Amino acid sequence: MASGSTLSRLAGATGAALTATFVATGLVVPAASASAAGGFTAGSPGTGDPYFPDMGNGGYDATHYNLALAYDPASKKLTGTARISARATQNLSRFDLDFQGPLTIGRLTVDGRPASFTRTGAQELVVTPARGLRKGRAFTTTVSYSGVPEKIDDPALGISGWVATGDGAVGLNQPIGAATWYPVNDTPRDKATYSYAITVPSNLTALANGEPMGAARHGDTTTYRWTMRQPMSSELAMVAIGRYTVTSGRTPGGLRNITAIDPQLVTAASQPADFHNQTAGVVDWEQTVFGRYPFASTGGIADKAAVGYSLETQGRPVYDRRTAGVNPSGGLLAHELAHQWYGDSVTPAFWKDIWLNEGFATYAEWLFSEKSGGDTAQQLFDETYAQGSDAEVWKPVMADPGRDNIFHETAYDRGAMTLHMVRKAIGDDDFFTLLRRWPAEHRYGNVTTADFIAFVERLSGKDLGALFQAWAFTAGKPALT
Repeated sequence: MASGSTLSRLAGATGAALTATFVATGLVVPAASASAAGGFTAGSPGTGDPYFPDMGNGGYDATHYNLALAYDPASKKLTGTARISARATQNLSRFDLDFQGPLTIGRLTVDGRPASFTRTGAQELVVTPARGLRKGRAFTTTVSYSGVPEKIDDPALGISGWVATGDGAVGLNQPIGAATWYPVNDTPRDKATYSYAITVPSNLTALANGEPMGAARHGDTTTYRWTMRQPMSSELAMVAIGRYTVTSGRTPGGLRNITAIDPQLVTAASQPADFHNQTAGVVDWEQTVFGRYPFASTGGIADKAAVGYSLETQGRPVYDRRTAGVNPSGGLLAHELAHQWYGDSVTPAFWKDIWLNEGFATYAEWLFSEKSGGDTAQQLFDETYAQGSDAEVWKPVMADPGRDNIFHETAYDRGAMTLHMVRKAIGDDDFFTLLRRWPAEHRYGNVTTADFIAFVERLSGKDLGALFQAWAFTAGKPALT
């Protein structure tokens, strides 16, 4: 993310319950007799992130989300059916999904059979199949729902979730806005593939993560299909609906490139081709520094949504009208596209480690500046370090800044400075090897600060404990030793 923010925990939601029973088949046993049947228990509501304790759920691994969405910009009504493929990781009597706000559930099934459900607390959708699910069993939960989604506007973290615009909407989820527009296991540690079928008025376009799979017109509506075949955290899922000028092609290096820009952002001096070509140039350069691009296509969406930040949605970042202006700057493109390696493909397991996203993306800006004839990385380090000891950048502990500071400048600027200190400590050869091997060896996985320290020390053969203690784990301005 650049320049901004997103959610926290929300006000509670209420919901109706639908109950049913069905005949046992295969590996399914009655939930009511869980104890007698071998210790069936409920999946946990939450996955242990101290900043967002309600975030995510235990007891299963989501493997694929098939989202069929229909949106009417006039009424702002969203109608959806989410088919969630998963595998039980314990003998499961019931499980939770994250789903928040005023959307109403019309029907919920597990493997095609009605299941009971309740909605409790900030975001819990508690699903009880009539019969338990044995560990290792694949199952599919289908939820049909409708209503007018509400975006999240958190005092500390800003706007996220489903954000209506003048002619459409955009779904921007970081950190947990996804649950405002579809039921989800909303934790970065449960990545899944995605497919979308998005139906909108035919004068609009619908975009999403991944690859376009075609569009079909039915009267006055058109359904756009997209698929993301690489694992994706829910915070990086994205839908954008509106009037866009879409440009499709390939970068000079051969990578598929799909960009879209709202016509209101186009001027005589800044055309869609400029955005498209600059995106291509930046991502091709980043491949020479960071290694092979981790997804099947790249691109970006310049949107008029006024959320106050740009976001590294997987494969295709979204630039809002304030940060994009008429056209995103090269530095901003370098930041959000670098996230495709650092943050999207390789994702922190816990939100306290978000500097592993933002520090790398900010350092990519520094390297891009140097490559483009601007200030060098050393000059940018010196300028940033020159801030007084009472400056904001020195205040939180970078590797554990607190829930309200996950988008604080310390994650960005101090994160980049920390990487520069690592570069100086291990030398350029090992550092630029690090920039390629870290995302390659952890591709599509989750990591922590401890993982990163161990990786750097193993790569370089050096003990960097004192460096990381000063820069990552201690508040205040570190000495340059």
